[in-house]
Amino acid sequence: MLIAMQFIFFLADAADNAAGTLFGIGTFGLILAILASVFWIWMLIDALTNKALDSTMKIIWAVVIFFLHILGALIYFFVGRKTQTRV
Repeated sequence: MLIAMQFIFFLADAADNAAGTLFGIGTFGLILAILASVFWIWMLIDALTNKALDSTMKIIWAVVIFFLHILGALIYFFVGRKTQTRV
């Protein structure tokens, strides 16, 4: 009977640790998703307000960023922003 009680306590402790681990992964994922969304919105606004781009390029970049989400935002960040003039 004592071994069974110890086993039950062991399982309860393991469940607590698993829930804590899953909560930590979920929290990290949520923070990562929020940061990715903020970055995506920032790049979309930047593409639409980039004075170095003509109207056609702004529309193309906006469509690329909109449909490819984070991948499109990363492509614009490394490729499209280089044409923007810094003041």
